Amino acid sequence: MTTMRAYSPRGIWLLGFGFFSISITWALYNAYVPLYLEKFITQTALIGFMMTIDNYFAMFLQPWIGRKSDKTRSKFGKRMPFLLIGMPLAAVFGALIPWHNGLVTLVAFMVLMNLSMSLYRSPTVALMPDLTPADQRTQANGIINFMGGIGSILAFAGGAYLNDWHTSMPFFTSSVITLLCMVILLFVVRGQLQTDISAFERREEPKLTKFSAEWNRPTLFLLGAIFFWFFAYQGVEALFTLYGTNEMGMTDSEAAFSLAFFSLAFVIAAIPSGMLGNRFGKKRVILIGVIGLIAVFSLISFADSVLLLRIMLLIGGLFWACININSYPFIVQLGEESSIGTRTGIYYIASSVAAVSSPPLMGLMIDWQGYSVLFYVAAAGMAVALLFLLGVKDGGRAVANASSHTV
Repeated sequence: MTTMRAYSPRGIWLLGFGFFSISITWALYNAYVPLYLEKFITQTALIGFMMTIDNYFAMFLQPWIGRKSDKTRSKFGKRMPFLLIGMPLAAVFGALIPWHNGLVTLVAFMVLMNLSMSLYRSPTVALMPDLTPADQRTQANGIINFMGGIGSILAFAGGAYLNDWHTSMPFFTSSVITLLCMVILLFVVRGQLQTDISAFERREEPKLTKFSAEWNRPTLFLLGAIFFWFFAYQGVEALFTLYGTNEMGMTDSEAAFSLAFFSLAFVIAAIPSGMLGNRFGKKRVILIGVIGLIAVFSLISFADSVLLLRIMLLIGGLFWACININSYPFIVQLGEESSIGTRTGIYYIASSVAAVSSPPLMGLMIDWQGYSVLFYVAAAGMAVALLFLLGVKDGGRAVANASSHTV
């Protein structure tokens, strides 16, 4: 029997709580951990390197975990077992980060939290295409990233307030939210989509393609683009609070709060970007986003006031939504339906290699040329991403064909 997978907007909104919790955790981590490290480490390049720990796990663990989840069968479904293990562990170790008593304990808590999050990031992301037909995935990705963006806004804005109250409160709060979101995913989302999950898992599974077969020509070009736009984005995100405090004279809380403007714009544009990608094509909307961020990053260093900086971050967030909302459904579309988790892992390989290399390299450039060079390097990364994106020939499988399954 051939049928299209059921699409439940309510279920996708609830699924977004997984992204909500991840976004809160990473936003706080990227905002405050560099400030903790700065107390023990004077070289910006070394701080940037320390901020890439999570991406080493992502490079080596997440492709394997994603592929493992493609083949997992349990009473909790394909992906949920990984969430049920990883989320509680990440909550515990994340809450311990502010309680470090030296560099060794700080790094230990960082490593343990990042390792725990690596257990469930790929399975969480793969839940969306599992439960959504191919022609609705870009819109669904807009919804769940909208939820993630809300999480980032709350982290940057609320985190600044909580940090002024007590430095442990932002991380403690994010840990509680992570556990609550796990409960929602387990009892609410799974109940809402139980019929679809059961039908999906009862179908005869197609044979998994070889991992090497996933590296077709369009995928390679798209991965190159993904690498360079994440190179630009991750470096800015990891080092922005240091840029704000050292270049713009902000307080720690003001610098962290400024990032909320980027996240606010991302939230506003998340769902419209998904709709535009579905209507006009993912590649075309991504192109607009890349070109826009080249312009924003090229001009942002000329911002001579906090207000102007925040306005430009607001504009940049709109363009980032065009890129980020459409890129993951694009990479999934270029592969087989039987390997969604595997291609999720491939996506993380590209973004993680970028995140590993970007903060230390940008930190090295800052040590050499000063903080003003940060956004120029980011603009150059976006320019190279544009060249790779132009090489992606999106002539593969028709979306309509990809949305049907035998169950």
